Amino acid sequence: MRAKLSFSEHRSFLRAVFFVMAIGLAMTGIAYGQGAAKRGNENDADFGPVMRAYLGYLRNEQEVVDDRVSRREITAAYYRRNSNRIRALRQMAIRLVQTSENDYVPELEAVAPDELKTLFETPPRIDSSQINKVLNNKFRFLGIVHSGEPFYLFARLDPYEQAELMQKDQGDNSRPSSVERKGTATPTGQRVGQTPTRPRRAIPR
Repeated sequence: MRAKLSFSEHRSFLRAVFFVMAIGLAMTGIAYGQGAAKRGNENDADFGPVMRAYLGYLRNEQEVVDDRVSRREITAAYYRRNSNRIRALRQMAIRLVQTSENDYVPELEAVAPDELKTLFETPPRIDSSQINKVLNNKFRFLGIVHSGEPFYLFARLDPYEQAELMQKDQGDNSRPSSVERKGTATPTGQRVGQTPTRPRRAIPR
């Protein structure tokens, strides 16, 4: 007859099972990320050099988080959040380029609802009706992307645009600090080839 496991042996066995399951899930995530990157490479030819550079940057970011999770330097929750963020950035960049038909990517920010404080001292209330609204004279709200979880996507305005908006605010006290500039088909910002925006990693380990 098989001897019963002691309590300590049973606990050690369960820990080993959970460890193997966690490693398996991480490897599955890495394989998915690598497959998506390969598929992305095949589609890069449809875009110009600026967009290809941005997509390459996002692939590099995914490789970084893949490497960190394989070394167990980050938690599974941290890995999922940042992998989802990278996919959200990719979706929005493709949407902007295809809509505008211009080889241009603004400086993008993608934050989950609980990360709005990383961009705003006092997080505003945001909904899908506010697309293209400029907040705090710094960020243009581009929309909500669902990538495993919802992310708010913003284009950071370049310093000239920020200065122009602040000047207008100072010249017209009745004008609110958050204004909606209609008729702008392409969000403006810095070209990705100059100063690419790194996806924020705001989730604690």
